[in-house]
Amino acid sequence: MLNKAILMGRLTRDPELRHTQSNMAVCSFSLAIDRGRKDQNGERQTDFIDCVAWGRQAEFVAQWFTKGAMAIVVGRIQSRRWQDQNGNNRTAIEVNCDEVSFGETRKSREANQGFSGGFGDDSQLRPEPAASQVAPAFDLPAGDSDFQELADDDGDVPF
Repeated sequence: MLNKAILMGRLTRDPELRHTQSNMAVCSFSLAIDRGRKDQNGERQTDFIDCVAWGRQAEFVAQWFTKGAMAIVVGRIQSRRWQDQNGNNRTAIEVNCDEVSFGETRKSREANQGFSGGFGDDSQLRPEPAASQVAPAFDLPAGDSDFQELADDDGDVPF
């Protein structure tokens, strides 16, 4: 069976980090994702998808993401069932995150701050991280590439 969800949207609120009784980090957040079309009234439709990250991924989300941030989530759709305080059976559908990535650069987010559909309230932003907390860069040093320049490129496509 295949169960894989890939989503890109903006956080509707700051992530909520908690810990289980066994001290496992769990982070809950929700993504607002615009549908690619408008309804009969010409209004854009938006889906709100609940997401859950676990362990180091949960700590990463809680540390680096805030309300309004664009996130890319890869995970699987899961359902949970429970009984509420009144004894009613309830079901929650959420994405259990395998990967969470930045959907935009900090510079891009700051440039679009006023156009984030109401999610970019400056008063909700967290303070800048200390220099020791800067997110790691994943660029390869120059010269460490597996790509090689073709010497005798005659411009013909080989197929």
